[in-house]
Amino acid sequence: MNSFGRLFQVHLYGESHQKAIGVVIEGVLPGTVIEEAKIEEDLRLRNPVAVGTTPRKEPDRFEITSGVLNGRATGSPIHVIIYNQDIQSKDYEHLKQHPRPGHADFVAAQKFHGFHDPRGGGRFSGRLTAPLVIAGAVAKMTLPYRFTHRLKQVGSLKDMSQLDAYLTEIAAQGDSVGGLIEVVVEDIPVGLGEPMFAKVESLIGQALFSLPAVKGVSIGLGFEGLETLGSAFNDRYEDATGKTLTNHSGGVSGGITNGNPLVVNVFVKPTSSIQKTQQTYHLGSHASQPLVVGGRHDVCIARRAGIVMENMVAVVLADLRLQHESREALLARSTR
Repeated sequence: MNSFGRLFQVHLYGESHQKAIGVVIEGVLPGTVIEEAKIEEDLRLRNPVAVGTTPRKEPDRFEITSGVLNGRATGSPIHVIIYNQDIQSKDYEHLKQHPRPGHADFVAAQKFHGFHDPRGGGRFSGRLTAPLVIAGAVAKMTLPYRFTHRLKQVGSLKDMSQLDAYLTEIAAQGDSVGGLIEVVVEDIPVGLGEPMFAKVESLIGQALFSLPAVKGVSIGLGFEGLETLGSAFNDRYEDATGKTLTNHSGGVSGGITNGNPLVVNVFVKPTSSIQKTQQTYHLGSHASQPLVVGGRHDVCIARRAGIVMENMVAVVLADLRLQHESREALLARSTR
């Protein structure tokens, strides 16, 4: 429920306006170099500094309290904590009776019988992606693969050089907009993943859909391949390594990595907390009333979510690599 992975495991805790949030990471082999500077670099990519991102400014200073000694993993669970500092809980008091459309306010109150922490979205907040970025940064330190991500589209805009102006216009309307993020991982060997329930795309889908605001995940050409004939969609082999002339399948065949770049596309929905007044049901008055959300929210959360998607893919691959290497070691032992 709060954990992901079999051998490389991530255990997430905390809420948006509680004292702290954090993560426990298990499965990092002893001796692995842990570079705090790389964690800081990834966290900076998530920080809201660009046009269209939230005014909430959390420094995201983290502390590694266990599992690392002299810059190397000890083999024990790695615990990392981030203290929340820029909190304005009063902004959320009115939402207890007037749940935001598109947000988890209503379902959280129902499921947890009103005992949940609604401040800042509580457990459902994008704030919880900060420790996941840390987990992914550590995962990448265990992997010899090359990771990149980019924002492909925001709303109707495909020219990212016009993004600032576009988001300024959306913000002036008091509205929000979603985005499409592409994550590419290169230098992955053939063989990661298992048929059926542990396919690469199955686990990537589970991991990414666990993140707030993610509403679509596809591998390779994805839904764009709907009108493509099989003769064009098929990735024809170029040589004995499995390299293909095209990569419509996004580096995965039968749920197993095929040696070509892994390509993942993620749709992040428009932020549900907008400044525009919305007519929606009020639980106290038992009638529809105008809702002014207020508070501090992103116009486009996708703008700073790329590193989150990249690092969650890294968590999946770190786990699959450990499983693959364990399996290969057992096979080698059995064939001696």
